[in-house]
Amino acid sequence: MTYIIAEIAQAHEGSIGILHSYIDAVAKTGVDAIKFQTHIAAAESSIHEPFRVKFSKQDKTRFDYWKRMEFSLEQWHHIKEHCDEVGLDFLSSPFSNKAVDLLEEVGVSKYKIGSGEITNLLLLEKIAKTKKPVIISSGMSSFDELDTTVDFLKGREVDFSILQCTTAYPTKPEQYGFNVIKELKDRYKVKVGFSDHSSSIETSIAAAALGAEILEFHVVFDKEMFGPDSKSSLTISETTELVRAVRKISTALEYPINKHKNDQFFELKKIFEKTLAINKDLKENHILTFDDLEAKKPRDKGILANDFKNVIGKKITKDLKKWDFLTIDDIT
Repeated sequence: MTYIIAEIAQAHEGSIGILHSYIDAVAKTGVDAIKFQTHIAAAESSIHEPFRVKFSKQDKTRFDYWKRMEFSLEQWHHIKEHCDEVGLDFLSSPFSNKAVDLLEEVGVSKYKIGSGEITNLLLLEKIAKTKKPVIISSGMSSFDELDTTVDFLKGREVDFSILQCTTAYPTKPEQYGFNVIKELKDRYKVKVGFSDHSSSIETSIAAAALGAEILEFHVVFDKEMFGPDSKSSLTISETTELVRAVRKISTALEYPINKHKNDQFFELKKIFEKTLAINKDLKENHILTFDDLEAKKPRDKGILANDFKNVIGKKITKDLKKWDFLTIDDIT
């Protein structure tokens, strides 16, 4: 079954009340996990960090924004407890070693690594020491960089999976990179998923149909809300719709159809398949041509329609009326 992660990231805008509202709303959509980001500004950033996009009128620097996104250890404990209460796996991406320490205190079960941290082997070393599973996003990474990270994790016996992702907000169809899902599976022989920023449900649905075993996407109450990810997110109702579709696809993939066998359609085939018939009155000894023939339901009234070539050029043994079925006794 596809593991579905709804990412809140900074959609809570630094408000613990809004964050808890997201937990309750996301719990009703049917996803497996809700994911946040754990930021400790002093440990991960500086006043020199530029804005990716200048979205904020209240934060003078990107550092100020990260500072505003921080929560205390006690608040993170309450967040985790709330997720447990509503049946959501609690996930959060750390962006510093200090954030890993905090999440270990809170009790995270696995780590999601953002694509900007794939080459941060210091952070990966810190996480590897926890012995917990890791989901890495490949967004900004080349295969050479991924090879290095994969070798690093394997060398430390870390259980990991990889998400195909394109770092573009929102992602355009020509940037999805669906082909990479199979390439990642073939190259690394691990569980592979898809991290989406397209703001459309069909992208993750298609990824699931192509074999993505993990799906991750941003969720927001309204796409007009303040924040860097709103335009590339799904709404709560879109998330519910996506989950329903993906669950059906997951079920379908668990039940492959054997096209060498069609016994289950035996009775239907008798109804839908057809018998050869005559499309005009014909006299005895008439030699049948293609233009004399029609095919009519059901299939068990005489010569099958797929045998039409075997009757062309044959002589009929008696007068036949228009729309009479053609049987083996009618030809010689």
